[in-house]
Amino acid sequence: MHRIQQLAAEVLGQVESGRTLTEALAQAQRQGADLTAQERTALQDICYGSLRQLARLRFWLRRLVPKALPDAQLERVLQVAFYQLVYTRAADYAVVNEAVKLAERLARGKFKALVNGVLRNFLRQREEMLRLAQKDLEAATNHPRWWVKAIQQAYPQEWSSILEWNNSHPPMTLRVNVRKSTVAAYLAQLEALGMGATALDDASGILLDKPVNVRELPGFADGVVSVQDWGAQQAARLLDLHAGQRVLDACAAPGGKTCHMLEMADVEMTALDIDPQRLQRVAENLQRGGLHASLHAADAGQAADWWDGKPFDRILADVPCSASGVVRRHPDIKWLRRPGDFSTLAAQQAQMVDTLWGLLAPGGKMLYATCSIFPEENQQQLTAFLARHADAECLNQQQLLPCERHDGFYYALLAKH
Repeated sequence: MHRIQQLAAEVLGQVESGRTLTEALAQAQRQGADLTAQERTALQDICYGSLRQLARLRFWLRRLVPKALPDAQLERVLQVAFYQLVYTRAADYAVVNEAVKLAERLARGKFKALVNGVLRNFLRQREEMLRLAQKDLEAATNHPRWWVKAIQQAYPQEWSSILEWNNSHPPMTLRVNVRKSTVAAYLAQLEALGMGATALDDASGILLDKPVNVRELPGFADGVVSVQDWGAQQAARLLDLHAGQRVLDACAAPGGKTCHMLEMADVEMTALDIDPQRLQRVAENLQRGGLHASLHAADAGQAADWWDGKPFDRILADVPCSASGVVRRHPDIKWLRRPGDFSTLAAQQAQMVDTLWGLLAPGGKMLYATCSIFPEENQQQLTAFLARHADAECLNQQQLLPCERHDGFYYALLAKH
């Protein structure tokens, strides 16, 4: 177990230094190449869980060790152990013993007794520690204080439930390929395999009762079904697609929305992404679904580098954003973001949509999309865009908040006169 604790503590350290959880966990799994499948799953669960509960873990650490330890890795070992003691089924004695063994290898073993004492003290005061955490804003919500204040201001009625959903496990939702099956037919296949599921709509959305490995999904390898959040599935539906249209997916990776649009209509698709490696994911998803698009590794905001001069009938502008609506899938986001990020993101978003608007044919439609719930990236961006472009009209605006069915998304459908 101490190997898992060590790797999990290293992941927390990497995230604190600015790396994403995805990158840090991938590195840890490479380091732990000899771990069993069960141990790898445990490592992933501890890393995700520790970041979901990080404010609470930090709170307990400072209650029990008021001054920062000289070796930051020791603090992360304690945080991981706190998580295991409260949120996993691991035996208390095993967690403590393995953490002490790990401490023996850090800082030349000088803090072995301290780690042992802190964890045993925590066990004696566990109920009191839980109670005290509920009285501290950050520890109670497991979000940075500035984030809580921003959500309270934007959503005075819903803020508490938004934060609760952010700390929950995300739902696993499917998108049925309408070219190959129907929601009703696929539900019957799942039922035959003993997989509980619910239809979210008549078009393509299915919510699984429990997450499963994609290899267990019938027809997944043949593109019959894909994993895609139900909120994300709304993008293709809002764009009002028709056969023969020239369509641009401006920030396409990993390709879920690209494929969904092609499943819905025979359109001429151009898919961009600035990251060639992420664009490869788009290619793989297209291949699995038997779909075709013209792929370009390029910056959507620099049209001269890739555009052929022919206007598009539909554009999906899924712009870079804070990703504040998908925190439960990426719990590192709430710790990596800073209040100052929004001015930088807003400038990028505005520059991109202004460029893309120039590529849209008169009478065409562009969907501005984010996976954010912060107004600075959504309603405020729309207001500013409409003020800059007299030929633009907003036909539809939707703010989806995280819930049991979907993550947080924002959509604004714009028509060009």
